[in-house]
Amino acid sequence: MEFFDEDFLFNVERAFVRNWHRFLRATKAFLDALSESGATCVSRATAIKFLFARKFDVTRAHTLWRQHEATRRREGLNKFEPFEDPLKSELETGKFTILGGYPAKLKKVLIVTAPLWFKAPFRILRLFVREKLRERVHTVSAPQLGVHVPRASLPRQLGGQLEPDHAAWLDHCKNCYTNNLQNSKLDGIIDEYVISNHIPAVKPQNGIIEHEVGCDMTSDRAARLCENNTDMHISGDPPYTCDTSPLRNTHGYNGDMKGRHINSGDEDDLDISTRGTWSSGEASPGLSDEECGGGAGGETPAALLARVRALRRRGLAAEYDDIRARPPNGTFHHAKLPSNLAKNRYTDVLCYDHSRVLLSQTDPDDPTTDYINANYVDGYKQKNAFICTQGPLPKTFGDFWRMVWEQGTLVIVMTTRAIERGRVKCGQYWPLTVGQRVTHAGYSIANELVEQDDDYTITHLVLTDLRTEQSRRVWHGQYTRWPDYGVPGGGRAQPVLRFLQRVRRAQQRARADLGDAWAGHSRGPPIIVHCSAGIGRTGTFLTLDICALRLAAEGVVDVRGTVERIRAQRAHSIQMPDQYVFCHLALIEHAVMNGYLESADLTGFDEDNEDESE
Repeated sequence: MEFFDEDFLFNVERAFVRNWHRFLRATKAFLDALSESGATCVSRATAIKFLFARKFDVTRAHTLWRQHEATRRREGLNKFEPFEDPLKSELETGKFTILGGYPAKLKKVLIVTAPLWFKAPFRILRLFVREKLRERVHTVSAPQLGVHVPRASLPRQLGGQLEPDHAAWLDHCKNCYTNNLQNSKLDGIIDEYVISNHIPAVKPQNGIIEHEVGCDMTSDRAARLCENNTDMHISGDPPYTCDTSPLRNTHGYNGDMKGRHINSGDEDDLDISTRGTWSSGEASPGLSDEECGGGAGGETPAALLARVRALRRRGLAAEYDDIRARPPNGTFHHAKLPSNLAKNRYTDVLCYDHSRVLLSQTDPDDPTTDYINANYVDGYKQKNAFICTQGPLPKTFGDFWRMVWEQGTLVIVMTTRAIERGRVKCGQYWPLTVGQRVTHAGYSIANELVEQDDDYTITHLVLTDLRTEQSRRVWHGQYTRWPDYGVPGGGRAQPVLRFLQRVRRAQQRARADLGDAWAGHSRGPPIIVHCSAGIGRTGTFLTLDICALRLAAEGVVDVRGTVERIRAQRAHSIQMPDQYVFCHLALIEHAVMNGYLESADLTGFDEDNEDESE
């Protein structure tokens, strides 16, 4: 059955608005290529489907189309009759379902509770497949599904909250089935934008793409699209996820972009898949792990040192001021909901809607129970490597540990003291002494061991879900010599770098202990990082980690680009100029310690400040 669901049509619309030059050129080239090969009856809608499936790479899209046609001819798949037997009866059994947006890209395959006879050969065979495919196929247990799929989209028998209605879904598909109607919708999206913006029509040799200039296509939707084509966060309505139940899609496709959330991070990656939008809380939709935290920018340690010498402290502070002057590139509507305001530690430190971490709803009648002031942030070549959050409040202790459990987190990094200068900066959400146990909202947390260092404290915890009686170990590292709004005591980078290494080693060991139970990124589940507000010291820690990993892998760093990417996912990250300066100085010290630089002479680095004070 071939049809476009509403989410696919919407994604076509917004992608076209943002990339219409590329869109039209690719469509013309694709149809020209088909025309040269003798295919003269391919519609524009068909061209768009195959182009989207291959990120508008015309050559790959053309290859996919030829493979598609060859398969149809070889298997005799000329016509489907879903309303007649035997296909009708097969569909009604519920053994398989229908998804719109064919051909879809393979994003992730989850093999749930695989038997032992499958696991052994699977571990061997995966060594011989391409890395990209290997990273997309995962074996998981039923409780781990929540890490990969929003619980709101999982059926109850798999630990989710969804009540599937297969009959209703088939009725929904039936209503979408008329191909001519759907194709005209897709054509109309393009025609409307092209004509209302006076874009010249693209007409290939076979004459398939053309516009009737006399048509009156100017509408409210076209006006809205033109107004909003530079602002990717258009509305504060709650984000949604596409699943197999039509009951979950309450928007309906009417061409209106209100209520849709789009992340600017996928502007150049036109990855339109059958899910319609990204999974709940995904920070960088459309990006692969390889595309996170790297990029074309970057400088060698020697170039970094030379630039820091030239700019000095005042120049780096001015560079930070330029970054800070940019307004947030997202909305905060969920954080501002009346029932969520009390969950924010600070009224002016809110979390973005597009990258927020969604908890499972504890009250089906109250959707705001999925809220916590926390955002996913990408690491170096790892999507959602971190969760940046505020220091938990007593009223959010349960939410915090629920997030730790649901995200599979093994390592928590805390860069604040509970009390600083007589003010409470973070609640005491974990047991301090060995043998102590506390309980928060159905989770038990026990203290197994405490390791004390001059600059930080390591606590080994056991987290237990009292509902299932399942337990896991959690490593908690608290850096205790880092003041709020500042940098580590005396500006010393070495203790922080040493702490960072401890964090990475702890994550590696915890990941290794999971074995085959973890099927995600090789570096393991997200690391939760927090200070008091979850932006200043937290953002500094992330910057150092990402840059250090990139330096080890590529021999270059990009402090400014890293900070900008972090701020795009966790608003206002790195609060003060001194923290931005510290990132540069710490990375130079790290480069010297690890042999990337022989020495680093920063004589005169603070001279501008001294001259100004005189």
